[in-house]
Amino acid sequence: MITGAIKNKVDKIWTDIWAGGITNPLTVIEQLTYLMFIRSLDEKELETEAFEQMSGEKMQKIFPQSPIGQSMRWSKFKNNDPRDIYDVISQRVFPAIKNMKHGRLPDFTEQGELEEIADGSAADGEESAFARYMSDAMFLIPTPQVLQKIITGLDDLYEHDISDLDMQGDLYEYMLGKLSTAGQNGQFRTPRHIIKMMVELLQPTPEDAICDPACGTAGFLVAAAEYIRAHYEDAMTSEQWEHFSGPMFTGFDTDRTMLRLSAMNLMLHSITHPEIDYQDSVSKQNQIRDRYTICLANPPFKGTIDAESINDNLKAVTNTKKTELLFLALFLRMLKKGGQCACIVPDGVLFGSSNAHKAIRKELVEHHQLRAVISMPSGVFKPYAGVSTAVLVFTKTGAGGTDNVWFYDMKADGFSLDDKRGEIAENDIPDIISRFHNPDNETSRKRTEQSFFVPKEEIVGNGYDLSINKYKKTDYVPVEYPPTSHIMAELHTLEEEITAGLKELEGML
Repeated sequence: MITGAIKNKVDKIWTDIWAGGITNPLTVIEQLTYLMFIRSLDEKELETEAFEQMSGEKMQKIFPQSPIGQSMRWSKFKNNDPRDIYDVISQRVFPAIKNMKHGRLPDFTEQGELEEIADGSAADGEESAFARYMSDAMFLIPTPQVLQKIITGLDDLYEHDISDLDMQGDLYEYMLGKLSTAGQNGQFRTPRHIIKMMVELLQPTPEDAICDPACGTAGFLVAAAEYIRAHYEDAMTSEQWEHFSGPMFTGFDTDRTMLRLSAMNLMLHSITHPEIDYQDSVSKQNQIRDRYTICLANPPFKGTIDAESINDNLKAVTNTKKTELLFLALFLRMLKKGGQCACIVPDGVLFGSSNAHKAIRKELVEHHQLRAVISMPSGVFKPYAGVSTAVLVFTKTGAGGTDNVWFYDMKADGFSLDDKRGEIAENDIPDIISRFHNPDNETSRKRTEQSFFVPKEEIVGNGYDLSINKYKKTDYVPVEYPPTSHIMAELHTLEEEITAGLKELEGML
């Protein structure tokens, strides 16, 4: 749990970087990510050395054993002169990380040139997706003084406030949360409470293979990991833990900065070897099918893609260039039979009248099991977007299965629906989760209530329209007004009072 004191320390570090001239929140997080990773390598090395001393067993090291190699360790340089720290990180540590192989850092020659790793033996866990996407990374901390402030601040956090990986993950999530108020950068982050709601709707298990084909900072994958640890940690086998550490989680994105951030985010949540790849998920480059048991995503809205690059088997389902429709077809292709999906879509997907819109809705209703349509208020993505959205929940069957579709009209998500998004008491999310997992109690609910079932036949008869307003009914309570003569008499009385008041005012002047 991130306390106010920890938030204040993080905000102080953030302010120091901001004052140094780095004002893009995404760049701030990226630079902090590198420094957190550098420190984590030294922590890993210290653990390895402690194990060596205790067991007498020789372990492979991350840092070269030469004087230059040892000088790259956080614990060795953190108390040096600021200019020495800056030189070590910018000229040695950062280039070494960019060339990290087999979980080991290369050494430097006396001339300052990188020395390649001689053998190809694999290390025990530091080769990560993060390292794979470091080749085009840039170290942008402007001055030795700013760098020293950041290192001092991070060291204070780790030594006094952060005791385990969960806390590191919470710290990282707090920093990512700053993206939600960062103008156009906010598009990279789905509100955490909405992500958690979607994960709890699907209830992932240690046996699942989970994918987000538009992963951004990996918020959905992290939330799924947290859910699994909270519900299964004490009962998981060694094979399940090995699956959890990487193969369970897959994410794709077309932004290498996002890939670096997502890999670091996952690593801080004990997922050291996720499959995080640079890939345009709806293009011909992606040929994955029938692989995952769960898809969780908030795919790009309102975007289009070059028609020539779209995978043909997606166009066969919905012939369009609109990304929000193509991703729905993609989820169906990538899921195994029986696999589940919870995804966010703009409202236009629910009622759009084009052939492509109708085709994808028909595909979900007729050939798979559409389970739920949860309509969310338009303020959920404020302050950076006011678009109305919904959560679709469906299961891939390939043989139909939609009998009744559950609709829920979310009116409050626990936060105000204005740009400030402050916490409020009203929150429908616990009710949504509870009702979704107890469908038998929903069968008798009326269309005037917040949630209800709609039979498939009615949806088909309405052209596969999935907007809640098509099916929701409103109770109109008749209002009785007094006779016109009474209203006119009251108006005359008011007129007389106004006239008397004006005369009194004139007498006072």
